[in-house]
Amino acid sequence: MKLLRIALAGAASAALLVGTAACSSGSGSADASGTDGTAAAKTAITVGFNPGPYKEMFDGGIRPILESEGYTVQDQDFTDGIVVNVAVADGEIDANIIQHPVYMNFVNAQEGISNAALVQVPTPRMGLFGGKSDSLENIKDGATVTVPNSPSNLYRGLLILRDAGLVDFDDVADPNTASLSIITSNPHNLAITPIENAQQVPALQDVDFATIQGNFIIAGGLNYDDALAVEDQPVDFSNVVTVRSEDVDSEWAQAIKAAYQSTEFIDYIKADPQYSGYNLPDWFE
Repeated sequence: MKLLRIALAGAASAALLVGTAACSSGSGSADASGTDGTAAAKTAITVGFNPGPYKEMFDGGIRPILESEGYTVQDQDFTDGIVVNVAVADGEIDANIIQHPVYMNFVNAQEGISNAALVQVPTPRMGLFGGKSDSLENIKDGATVTVPNSPSNLYRGLLILRDAGLVDFDDVADPNTASLSIITSNPHNLAITPIENAQQVPALQDVDFATIQGNFIIAGGLNYDDALAVEDQPVDFSNVVTVRSEDVDSEWAQAIKAAYQSTEFIDYIKADPQYSGYNLPDWFE
């Protein structure tokens, strides 16, 4: 785990840097011009979500703050991480709340886009759950395990398995290059299969174990109390609000950032036991 933190520290710092500047025009709801010829401030924001707790967290803790400041907020649901990022880049939506910076950078490179991290949000941790098996003791030879099929989250799954003493592997500088080929030791001959994140909970009954991403743990109705292991989540794998790089310093984007860092939102998260155990940003301390 220490090697991962060192390797990704620079990338995480760069991804989360934001500043303040003039407002840009955002997405599908372009700024209107005022009667004096100047651009009116953007007040309509559209945010994209994947299945998981982030929409509920936004609706309960962030939307009321933004609406009290005069913003109109709409949301749009997606089931695919690539599509929701392209939607931000193309201006179809203004922001998304679905991913960590490592995955965002992977999609940026693959799609030739330049989305940027705006602010870290409370993030449920990845966990190892039992399906047909309910214990890490006396694991049978050839036990079946699913891991997420996106390289960076596959890497997180392997980290959990390594921390549990089930496999060993060579660390990689960029988790977006990870594959099962990095495994160097697999004493139980685990049959590890990468599958689509959203399919891991439905498929759990058919395999012995699964390392499942936090938002799908929540969306799938699993309980962390039943997890056999939970990751020590590096900040690089904590989710962020994502916007176009040219919108980071806009007035509306900075309003979203300020809402997440506000006392009102911090109190909202701390008062709700369902967020217990989430990886929280530093300003929650």
